Amino acid sequence: MKVVVLKKFGSAENFEVIEKPVPSLRPGHVLVKIYASSVNPVDFKIRQGLLPIGPDLPAVLHGDMSGEIVEVGQGVTDFRKGDLVYGCVGGFSGLPGVLAEFVLADAQLLAHKPKNLSFEEAAVLPLVSITSWNALVDRAKVKKGQRALVHAGMGGVGHIAFQLAKALGAEVHITCSSEEKAIRTKELGVDAAINYKNLGVKDYVESYTDGMGYDVVFDTVGGSCLDDSFSAARVNGTVVSIAARASHDLSQVHIKSLTLHVVFMLLPLIMNEGRRRHGEILSELNKLIENNQIRPILHSKSFNFEDVGSAHNCLEQGNVLGKISLVSNW
Repeated sequence: MKVVVLKKFGSAENFEVIEKPVPSLRPGHVLVKIYASSVNPVDFKIRQGLLPIGPDLPAVLHGDMSGEIVEVGQGVTDFRKGDLVYGCVGGFSGLPGVLAEFVLADAQLLAHKPKNLSFEEAAVLPLVSITSWNALVDRAKVKKGQRALVHAGMGGVGHIAFQLAKALGAEVHITCSSEEKAIRTKELGVDAAINYKNLGVKDYVESYTDGMGYDVVFDTVGGSCLDDSFSAARVNGTVVSIAARASHDLSQVHIKSLTLHVVFMLLPLIMNEGRRRHGEILSELNKLIENNQIRPILHSKSFNFEDVGSAHNCLEQGNVLGKISLVSNW
């Protein structure tokens, strides 16, 4: 089969198409013909050598995929040959990635593809959707009557997170960097879109919450955004971050008696513990997707697998609206 391998860490030019044997079937696994994938920030950070969670080089990267099951291993009861599936299944330590014709996937990590989405749309969802679910359902326990703030509401995680928070019954506000992004989020039902370039945290907390702050704040950015999240949260509120790799002053956490959660969605893949939860989350998500409560936004340009380097460059350069998709050309 054809695969895209990363020869060495660094430039996006270090990808190369080679031939490798099709993986042999194992118990508990399924062999999937891959139709589409996506690009997440973790992918280009692994490519750059910045995160110690990637597979050994030369490596096949990327975890998000959608495709069709072509073989079913012993002990797998939830899937059969011909099923259309999606999931985040590899591209990290000990798990080959999905930039290939086929991938051998742990069946626990998969769910049936939503019926109303294309393969391309389904493939951009797993990592960001599971992350959002971990943050807002499992940790923050968002519920009707609450007011939630999602930072970077048109980012990969953010645009799924705010739709999920709405589906859970919350009043949802987002921060964004442009009027174009604000308009798109309003089209998807967000209650208020705040351009953080024009309005600082103290001002929008005063304007949009009468100075009370938010019940739940979801930091999808890290750095100073996590500090802003502490400022934006109300007394006894909850802050969830997916990017807490920095030093922070926790004075506001103490003074406001905040609850702080940190989510690292990839742990079940890396540690091989709790993987079934990922498949369960995607199956629950399907109900919301097929009820038209959650819809992925695709960036205006898609790429094929052989152009993965260009896709990485596109995401790194910024100004991406929604998720960048990759479509198999094999």
